[in-house]
Amino acid sequence: MFRQIWRPAVLVTGLGLVVASVALPVAQLQARATVTTIASGLANPRGLNFGPDGALYVAEAGRGPEMGATTTSCILGSDGLKKCYGATGGVRKIVLGAPQPYARVVDKLPSIAPVGMNGNAATGAHDVDFQGLGNGYVTIGLGAEPDKRDDPVFASVGSQFGRLVRFKPNGKWSFEEDLAQFEQDENPDASQQAPTAPPDSNPYGVLALPGRVVYADAGGNALNQVAANGVISNLAVFPPGAPGFAPPFQAVPTSVTVGPDRDLYVGQLTGGPFPIDAASVWRVPAYGGTPVRIPGQFTKIIDIAFGKDGELYVLEISTVTGPGLLPFAPPGALLRVPAGGGTPVDITPPVQGGFNAPGGIAVGKDGALYITINSISATQGSVIKVVP
Repeated sequence: MFRQIWRPAVLVTGLGLVVASVALPVAQLQARATVTTIASGLANPRGLNFGPDGALYVAEAGRGPEMGATTTSCILGSDGLKKCYGATGGVRKIVLGAPQPYARVVDKLPSIAPVGMNGNAATGAHDVDFQGLGNGYVTIGLGAEPDKRDDPVFASVGSQFGRLVRFKPNGKWSFEEDLAQFEQDENPDASQQAPTAPPDSNPYGVLALPGRVVYADAGGNALNQVAANGVISNLAVFPPGAPGFAPPFQAVPTSVTVGPDRDLYVGQLTGGPFPIDAASVWRVPAYGGTPVRIPGQFTKIIDIAFGKDGELYVLEISTVTGPGLLPFAPPGALLRVPAGGGTPVDITPPVQGGFNAPGGIAVGKDGALYITINSISATQGSVIKVVP
C-alpha cells in the first residue's frame, strides 16, 4: 500500500497552531456517536470530499482485474506482492438523502490488486478533491519504483499509475501530470533516507487549491505541488523515524489538508514496524518549508480533517503493531483534538461489525463526519455518517 512498509529493515507551543499541545494521553470516549450507513458495496473506497454541488464524492481504488478475467499486465510492488491490472477504479457520487444505488460519475480508472486476494487491498484512485466549479482531481497510486512501470509485462498500462487525473462534471476524465516520474527524477527525500534507496512513489492524499494541486506522496515521503502550468515541485520532505523510537522507519505521509491558520497539515502513517504512538501530524508552511512535528500520540494516520470550529479529526486506519501484522489490521480509531490544543478524545464510532480499516474522512456543512470504512475490501466498502 505504501513505500516499503512490509520490509523489516525499513522499519508546540508558541507557534500559533490550532493543535499546538496534544502530547497527552488519549482521553476516554466521552459520548457515543450516532452512526448511519449512507453507502455500501463499494470497491476499496479511500478518500472522499464534498464537491461544489454539495454532493459527496468517494474515490474507489477498484479491485484490479474484473472477476474471472485473465491479465498479464502485472507489477511487483514495494511490498513484495505481485499485483495485476484492471480498469475497475472510479469516483462515486453520493447525493445525501437520495436513494441508493449511487452512480459512478467517473469510471474505468486504473487499478491493481494483489494476486490471490480477490480484489482486496487494491491500489488505484486514492483521493479526490475539487478546484472551483469545473475541475475534480484524483490521485492514482503506484506503490513501486517508478521505473518498474516500464517492465515489459506492465508497460502497456504502467504509465497510468502514479498519475494525477482530472475530471469534469460530465464524467469525462484525462491523465494529467506524471507524479511518479517527478519522484523518479528528483527523489526529494534521498538526503534523509539511505543514499542508495531507490525512488519510490505512491501518490495518496490530494488537496486542490486555487492555482495549484497539493499531494502527499506516501512512497516518496514528500509533500509536493502541481502548479497551474503543470510544473511539479517539492514543498516538504518528512524525516524517517520518530523521537524515542528505534529502529528508523519510513515517514509515509498519507493526507493533507488546510488548517484554520491557512498552513498545510499532513497526517503520517509511518512504515514498518508501525510503532504505536509513533505517527505524527505535521504543519508545513502554506507554500512549503521545513515541516514541524505537532506533539501528539497517534498511530497509522490515514486521513485528517478540521471541523467547523477548528477541532482536528485524526483518522487511524489501524491501532495495532508488531511483526507480521498488516498495516491496516483492525481496529481503526477516530480521535478529536480540541481547537487550540488539548487532550485528544477517542470518539471512535460504534460501527456494527467493527470500525475496520477506515480510509478517509470529510466534514459536512452540518458538522457531521463522513468516513469510508472497510477501505481494503473489494465488495464491502462503506461510507458512514457520524454525528459526534
